[in-house]
Amino acid sequence: MIGAVVLAAGEGSRFGGPKQLAELDGQPLLEHVLVTLAALPAVERFVVVLGARADEIRARVDMHGAEVVVADDWAEGQAASLRAGLAALDDVDGVLILLGDQPGITPAAIEAVLAHFDGTRALRAVYDGLPGHPVVLPRVLIPQALELRGNEGARELLEASGVRRIEVGHLCEPIDVDTPADLDRLNSP
Repeated sequence: MIGAVVLAAGEGSRFGGPKQLAELDGQPLLEHVLVTLAALPAVERFVVVLGARADEIRARVDMHGAEVVVADDWAEGQAASLRAGLAALDDVDGVLILLGDQPGITPAAIEAVLAHFDGTRALRAVYDGLPGHPVVLPRVLIPQALELRGNEGARELLEASGVRRIEVGHLCEPIDVDTPADLDRLNSP
């Protein structure tokens, strides 16, 4: 079984507020990723990890079937969110990891990465050779991922494990929204 974790716990300091609630095409940014995940039959269970302003986000975003997990230690960085999401998923063969601020992710890009999952090796989407998300962790790496600390996420763990890179730049827009300018670029015709 494949589970998924959407990381959306940050406070949006570079954005100037809760970017999860910023609107793109009339819909909260976070909801774009959740709609995409809900459309994937290969993902049987998914969680969204909230932290800063969790109650406000939960009240204003349709979770589309995602289980909400709150990372109380979200301020520690991305590793805290990842740990909270992984701990919520048990008995999975692999975990798909997505960012809640990557609204251009498509089912086709996710499926292209998942098509290479054999249960033994980590996978990472790349866009014109540059690393991005989604990432897939096999069950064997989850215990190590649960030990991560800080704001670096699983980059070093992936590299040490011999991650396989899957080019998906032709299948979606990889931009993650970090600033209002990023959102403006996506909202521009």
